[in-house]
Amino acid sequence: MTTPTSTMTYAVSASTRAGGTGSVQARTSDIAFDGSAQSGNALPGPADLLCAALSACILKNVERFSHMLPFRYESASIEVTADREEPPPRIIRMHYRLRVVTDEPAARIELLHKNIQKFGTITNTLAAACELTGEIEAVSSGGAT
Repeated sequence: MTTPTSTMTYAVSASTRAGGTGSVQARTSDIAFDGSAQSGNALPGPADLLCAALSACILKNVERFSHMLPFRYESASIEVTADREEPPPRIIRMHYRLRVVTDEPAARIELLHKNIQKFGTITNTLAAACELTGEIEAVSSGGAT
């Protein structure tokens, strides 16, 4: 017996001006990006936005699983790196370091991490396209800075 699947559609629009300053319109937000032929220093480029999408996915799932498991936390932060190879140009590897301020025991922290890795939309998509690794670090609420 085949399990039915459901789909959800996401849509954004984007535009650019000659010279490469671009803007993505997503829901009610405008996100400026560097669409120039060279890499700029002021605005995020497409690879930066890909890292941002992974970051947002993981942090959203920290909040999501805090309700589902439940899992108590005060805050979470993440750092993501991506390695690009060429030719052809492509992202070959991404790595994240998730930091969660919590007093949950180690087994619960690992459960949170397994759920994030298994059920993240962007996480699953990127893991299918490149090497994706990461770790979670718990910081007790008394040790948060």
